[in-house]
Amino acid sequence: MISNDQRPEKVILVCVATEGSEDPEILLDELAELVETAGGQEVGRVIQNRENASPATYVGKGKIEEIEAYAQAQGATGIVCDDELSPSQMRNLSEALEPLRVLDRTMVILDIFADHASSSEGKLEVELAQLKYRAARIRSLAGSFDRQYGMGMRGPGEKKLETDRRLIRDRISVLTSELKNVSRTRDVTRAQRSRKNLPLVSIVGYTNAGKSTLLNKLTGSEVLEEDKLFATLDTTVRNFVSQTGQEILFSDTVGFIRKLPHHLVEAFRSTLDEARYADIILQVADASDPEIRAKMRVVRDTLEKLGISDKPVITVFNKCDKIHLVDLRDPEADASIMISAKTGEGLELLTEQVEKILSERRHCFNGIIPYTAGSLASDIRTRGQLLSEEYVPEGIKISAFVPPELAGRLKEFED
Repeated sequence: MISNDQRPEKVILVCVATEGSEDPEILLDELAELVETAGGQEVGRVIQNRENASPATYVGKGKIEEIEAYAQAQGATGIVCDDELSPSQMRNLSEALEPLRVLDRTMVILDIFADHASSSEGKLEVELAQLKYRAARIRSLAGSFDRQYGMGMRGPGEKKLETDRRLIRDRISVLTSELKNVSRTRDVTRAQRSRKNLPLVSIVGYTNAGKSTLLNKLTGSEVLEEDKLFATLDTTVRNFVSQTGQEILFSDTVGFIRKLPHHLVEAFRSTLDEARYADIILQVADASDPEIRAKMRVVRDTLEKLGISDKPVITVFNKCDKIHLVDLRDPEADASIMISAKTGEGLELLTEQVEKILSERRHCFNGIIPYTAGSLASDIRTRGQLLSEEYVPEGIKISAFVPPELAGRLKEFED
């Protein structure tokens, strides 16, 4: 959203509050964070209470005149609507408010993703989402492409609509093909992990809940962690060895948010699919956030849309160092734990709970592995949870929890 002279673009935030919707001030607080992350500056808010948003212009005619006068008084150069505008809403509102720029929530989020994507896969996913969004709105956006830069406008567009459409279609086709190749590579990586039979815990949560901080604290990695929205976009998988010697993989990916653009969900599907292959979902929630319950529901709804609702869930209420004498619980989770990823408080209890759930899903082996089959003992140590180990004349006497595939190979040695 940074303008050409590097001064923040001043915008008015606009929200249509319908019956049964969330508090519009809370929605606009989040939109203001998004605008700030994109490099813009909020200089005012306009809220209209309506039964439904206007299908033609999002807000009513009288409110358009109010927005125009308010923007002029505040020195604003544009507005940002809290919902994704349809092509006709974008076109009509832009014409009615010209020369003000009209952006919607989706454009701001896409702009942030474009700025934060660092891996080649992330850049491909963001570009694909941007192009799919713009393809449906090319006529509405064409006029501003030729003369303006800023949030939602990472570069000028073509002047001819037909040329635009053809180029966008061609580029979408290329990106889709490239992402399929990336997806196949990711599948190979997953298959390699599967052969090692290492359990996978997928860390999910609302953006800025502390997922990357938790991953770093658990595994000693150095994933980027910043106090801002969508600091991390790329999937990161790190190895963790518990105090009992069990190896566990933890994965972290893009955070969720209200009204996450469906184009982004589609483009990031292969990335988000890490959670689909997880043994446990680790939901991170900000215990100090007054909107914690609403944001937890957003996370659950997003997982359901992705078809991920059959996994054991551990909810960790992070940032407990910021609150006092509060013991939060998630009735929908298999376990709830208060932690501080920053100080390390509660992490030992968390890893114990992870191992407990994994052990409940694994076979209990008690037996003696002959020295001639020593590699099986090594597999138990790396793929299972070793409880005890003793060297006796007949071989290695072991008690451990092991995955089903390994249990089959150990059956003949079981007591």
